[in-house]
Formats: sequence, C-alpha cells, structure tokens
Amino acid sequence: MFYGLNKFVKEILPKRLFYRALLIVAAPIIILQITISVVFFDSLWIKTNKGMTNALIGEIKFFLDAYDNEDYNKENLINLFEEHHNFTVKFISFGDLPKQDMERWFSPMDRTLRRELKSRNLSYWFDTTKFKGLIELRIKHINGYFEFYIPKERVTSTSARLFALWITFPAFLLITVALIFLKNQTRPIVNLAKASEKFGRGEDVGEFRPSGALEIRQAGFEFDRMRKRILRHLNQRSEMLSGISHDLRTPLTRIKLQLAFIKDNNISKKLSEDIEEMEKMLNEYLQFASSTSSEKDESFNISKTIKSLIKKYDNALISSDIEENVNFNGRKNLLLRCLSNIIDNGLKYGKKVTFSLKKLNKIMVIIIEDDGPGIPKSEYSNVFKPFYKINKGRGDSKSSVGLGLSIASDVVRSHGGKIDLNKSKLGGLSVKISLPF
Repeated sequence: MFYGLNKFVKEILPKRLFYRALLIVAAPIIILQITISVVFFDSLWIKTNKGMTNALIGEIKFFLDAYDNEDYNKENLINLFEEHHNFTVKFISFGDLPKQDMERWFSPMDRTLRRELKSRNLSYWFDTTKFKGLIELRIKHINGYFEFYIPKERVTSTSARLFALWITFPAFLLITVALIFLKNQTRPIVNLAKASEKFGRGEDVGEFRPSGALEIRQAGFEFDRMRKRILRHLNQRSEMLSGISHDLRTPLTRIKLQLAFIKDNNISKKLSEDIEEMEKMLNEYLQFASSTSSEKDESFNISKTIKSLIKKYDNALISSDIEENVNFNGRKNLLLRCLSNIIDNGLKYGKKVTFSLKKLNKIMVIIIEDDGPGIPKSEYSNVFKPFYKINKGRGDSKSSVGLGLSIASDVVRSHGGKIDLNKSKLGGLSVKISLPF
C-alpha cells in the first residue's frame, strides 16, 4: 500500500529540480496563507458580518413594530429612521414581493442576511447585485411592503479587501524572490548537465567554468578533471597508435626488400600477402587515429550527405528511404566512414542493401539491412572487438582487417549514440544506429 502511494506521489511531483525546489518554497507559504485566511474569515470576518447583519435586522424589526404602534406619526417615524439609521425607507401599498429569487448561495453576505431574516419570521425579498453600494430589501407588511435601501457597509466589513491585499501581495512577493534565487541556484546544475551531455556525445565542451554553491562547484571541478583525464587518455591512445603504425612501416619496408632476394616464389608470395595485410591494418590505424584527433564538430544536413554517399556507390541494388532535411551536429567525415564501413560489409557479403533514416523526437535512427548470410546472435557483441573475425579461414579474410564494425561502434558511441545488430527483413544483418540530437 505504501509502495503504491509512494509511486503515485512520485508520478505527480515535478521531475525537474527547479520546480521541486519551488514547490518546497511555495507550498508552506500557500498553506500558511490559506490557514490564516480560513481563520480570519471564520472567526473574524464572518462573525463580524453576522453581528452587523443581526443589528441591522433588529433595527428593521424595531421600525416595523414602531410603525404598527398608533401612538407614532408614520411620516415622522420614517424620517427619524432615515436620519439616524442611514437607510432609506418607502412603503408600497397593495404591492406584492417579487417571485424571482435574487439571492446568491455562494455569497457570505447573502447567506447571513437570509439567515437573520428567517430567524425573525419576516417575509422578505432582497437583491445585493442591482446597486454597487446598496442592498435592496423588501419586507411584506399587511397590505403592501416596505422597501429599504441599505448601504452594504451596514452588513459587511470592508477590512476583508484590505486583508486579502496584504495576505496575497507578500505571498506573491516572496514567491517571486524565490523564483529569482532558485533560477540562479539551478542554472549551474543545468550548465553542468548540458556540458556532460555534450561531452558524452563527443562534442567539444571547451574550458568548463564551475559556478554556484560549494557542492555544485565541487561537482563541476570533478567533472572538469574527469573530462581532462579522458581527453588525455584518448590523445595518448591515438598518439601511441599513430607512433606504433609509423614505427612498423620501417621494418616492413626492409622485409619487402629482402623478399626480393628470395628465390622460392611460393614462399615469397605468401610472405608478401602477409605484409600487404599488415600494411592495410596500419593504414586503417593511421586513418582512424588521424580522423578522431583532428576533426571538429559541425552542423550539417545529414539527409543530403547520406544521399550523396549512396549516389557514389552507383549501385541499383542499394535502396533508400531517407527523411528530408534532417540536420545533425557532429563529425561529418567520421559518420561517413562509419556508414561506408557498414554499407561495404553489406555489399561484400550480400547483394541488396536497404538504407533508412528517420527522425523520432530527439533521436535520429539509421537502419542498414542486407540480404547476406548475417551474423549469429551469439557473435553480436564479439564483432565490435578490434581484429575479430567470425570465420578466420575464409578465402576473403585477407581483404578484411576486422576493424570495420569496431570503428563504426567507436564513431557512434563517440557521438553519444548506440549501435545494435539484429536479423534483417531481407534475411541478412540489420544494423540500427541511434544518435541523439
């Protein structure tokens, strides 16, 4: 039961920190204001109005009793009451009370006035809306009725408006000040989250400057230190890869020269093929290392870029379904290399390749399918490992280094996306790339 209630509360509560903090600040103020208002209206305003209305109806009842007394002159009595009791009185002979009910059930003034009139057993009709500052009250009397025009100040206290002003204005003032301070306090957290998101996508964050409260600054400093350590590690890896690749070229060149002096053509041919494979691996290394270290993010139309890429293949067996005018911010050449590797694999092991690009909310989805033999499900995670080949004994193994999907995975993950493999509708392999905008 408590788990369900806790889950329900979490669902209705705001998800963002700013609104949660605002709720913490505003909720006590609003609850306090409502409590004070209820106490004021119940114990002060309503009771005061009740007393004032009771006194007014008492005066009217006294007037009616005095009017029935034959010892008093009627006109003098009316003038006397108008002069000293601040309301207008007029007797309408042979008149009936209106049948239309003008009372408002939601008005405290109307409810109190109706209650007091009923308690005095008077036949009445009144309207509090016809005049802005007056109450029109009619009371049945013998063969006619009395018409009273009474100022509303006689039955209600004007302090309610002043109280409402003073109770709401400070509340709005406090909440406005809280909004300003909360915005300033949450801005550093939002900046840190945006910087983390950009860095996770592989974008250049630049020099991050922590700000805000001490704890937020500490988190910002730690993020910046982590970012620099990761960048240093990536640069060291690229430099090491590039250095090793350059260093290995020299002995490979010497080996190729020595092969020229070997008289056994069979042995020479086998060694030459191994050297060519090593050189191809080194070229792959160098190309990948140089592209990842030098290319910067840019905004480009990926729809047009992919169409141009497919057009270069000039292959009628490549079909595409690409959404128009999809813009993306990333490393253009790296993404083209990633997609080229996947298309090359599809054409290498199959005949038909389908390419689709869709934009779903804040995610761009690219799906490339082929009709080749596919990959066993148990090998999905292994094919992303560098130099991994499912069938090392295949005749075409020398044409493949085993870096294609590894490079593609590295490129996608460096943009903050993910790459998934599955069985395609054509019977081969389906590669799904999801990239955040």
